[in-house]
Amino acid sequence: MPASFEVAVTAEGFRLGRLRTPHGEIETPVFMPVGTQATVKTMLPSELEQIGVSILLANAYHLNLRPGADLIARRGGLHRFMGWSKPILTDSGGYQVFSLSPLRTVQEHGVVFRSHLDGAECFLGPREAMEIQRNLGSDIAMVLDECPPWPCNESTAREAVERSIRWARECRAWKDRAAAGPGALLFGIVQGGSHAALRDECARRLVEIGFDGYAIGGVSVGEPEPEMLRAVEASVPALPEDRPRYAMGLGSPTQILEMVARGVDMFDCVLPTRVARNGVAFTPEGYLHISAGRYREAEGPLQEGCPCPACRGFSRAYLRHLFNTEEILALRLVTWHNLTFYLRLMGDLRDAIRHNAFAAFRREFLARYKAPATPRSFERFRPRPPRAGRKPPPESLP
Repeated sequence: MPASFEVAVTAEGFRLGRLRTPHGEIETPVFMPVGTQATVKTMLPSELEQIGVSILLANAYHLNLRPGADLIARRGGLHRFMGWSKPILTDSGGYQVFSLSPLRTVQEHGVVFRSHLDGAECFLGPREAMEIQRNLGSDIAMVLDECPPWPCNESTAREAVERSIRWARECRAWKDRAAAGPGALLFGIVQGGSHAALRDECARRLVEIGFDGYAIGGVSVGEPEPEMLRAVEASVPALPEDRPRYAMGLGSPTQILEMVARGVDMFDCVLPTRVARNGVAFTPEGYLHISAGRYREAEGPLQEGCPCPACRGFSRAYLRHLFNTEEILALRLVTWHNLTFYLRLMGDLRDAIRHNAFAAFRREFLARYKAPATPRSFERFRPRPPRAGRKPPPESLP
């Protein structure tokens, strides 16, 4: 099936899209659960399909280190390897490499870094990033980019933009020569830090190169939310109307609504699965910590009317008991619930856009959602920065 994107702008001015990939169609706006290691933690692929997931995100950096992109290619590609038949978007690994700031050296043609698993020296350049994603069999591949830190001055952001543009051009040329797979899409990534003029320039130069879609990178890296919104607003106007727009690493329910209002089509975030493993559940009224003492004898479900197994079969008191006794079922049930919440939210907002009612839907949702769940709200749930040579836990060994 040839890759294509059809977009319709409603009377209210909001976007509905249909993205066609080799492994199926995706309705946008869409949320992509994160399966970094070729799995969405605690969930079976069939369970993800059951709740309506149409596309997953996996990470080229992690999968190339373990078990290896070559091994996955020999096993028939990532879809067959992980038992998932629908589309997969892979992050090139640029963000993960640049998060290892003490362990890497940026060069003109790529990055030399130390594996966070065993300290082995590795190199990742545009060609390597594209070859890894080809071996994985991605439906949507991302170019290699440089994600500057926050905060950074304009000079540092300019250097990252120039390097990202060069690498994006090399990725485009590699795909044109070798093809990343039958019908696979390639997305460019807009950088520029908090500097609006740089973001606009980067977006325009990427459009000149020409990509199947465009991502907004370097956001949600520690900056205040108003600054993140301004970075998105500076990036979107220069992007073509007939290509999908992807906000990388976003977001919370409130962030997704704000991004959709600004013309963004695709989102990914670890938030619903990561906080679930710490006993945090999303509801229309905000989020709740199910292990709190006030739920010791609470009979009601996490959310009335939610069709997930956690809400259909169990009380808040039981879920609290599972977390406080460290039962694995607790992680599965709240993860299932949070993903169901996100997927239903996306379906509801698509329906609202379709019926020219998104502005009212957004206003009513934000009025009800009293405790906005921004990444900063969950600071204690962030993983510790990786250290070179740290021995992985036994359950994660290949």
